[in-house]
Amino acid sequence: MSSLNDWFEKGLTKQEYIGNMKTHKDSLESIYERFKLTEQDKVELASIKGENLRAIILTADWCGDAMVNLPILMRIAEEANIDTRYLIRDENLELMDQYLTNGTARSIPILIFIDQNGEEAAKWGPRAPEVQSFVDDMRSTMPAKEDPAFDARFKLFIESVTNRFTTDEALWKHIKEDIINTIR
Repeated sequence: MSSLNDWFEKGLTKQEYIGNMKTHKDSLESIYERFKLTEQDKVELASIKGENLRAIILTADWCGDAMVNLPILMRIAEEANIDTRYLIRDENLELMDQYLTNGTARSIPILIFIDQNGEEAAKWGPRAPEVQSFVDDMRSTMPAKEDPAFDARFKLFIESVTNRFTTDEALWKHIKEDIINTIR
């Protein structure tokens, strides 16, 4: 089994990850351009700068949660001097399977914050609690998978979630606060 330092070294840089994206690239870049940290956020993150944290991000470009969470993480990481590396989930299942959601799901993104010794300092993902509540509420209206209407409703569900993820700055604020609280 590889150490977290080894996984970090194996990862893509932010530029490499974005450059390789085939899905959701425009939305991720749009959120990145529109999302801004407040002066208070910058004050809070200043205390983290000296900790020399690094982050391993398990992700995939097709993931809507990654599309909304990663640009916010990128802004936080820039402000807090957190070096980031991106690993594609399905190419790194040995690590992914150590960070399953509820012990069973390969949900992404997963953010693994490590110190300079490669020890895990914090873990975040795949969603802030408020985002999970929103998705759960939306899912509760879905028919069963066996229902003939499921496919059409699922398509609408994805469109609705994607629209909200790319436009709802209140959700972005919840994500930002949850990530900052995790690394503080």
